[in-house]
Amino acid sequence: MPRPTPARTRNVPSAPAPPDTAGSLRFTPKNLAVLGAGLLSIIVGYVLLGNADTVLAPLLLVLGYAVLIPLGIIL
Repeated sequence: MPRPTPARTRNVPSAPAPPDTAGSLRFTPKNLAVLGAGLLSIIVGYVLLGNADTVLAPLLLVLGYAVLIPLGIIL
């Protein structure tokens, strides 16, 4: 038995998406401050790691990578 052919649909152009959608990231000054603090923490952590500070450097790196950067994205 032959398959039925699907009905043709009109090609209707869709409306352009609004410039500010709900899924977009909006970085406020608060976000940028927390992201900047995370980046600064990571840079200082690597500098201290290069100077053989094995106590404070890992703490700053974990603080930057695991706390401040995600927090800056979420807020």
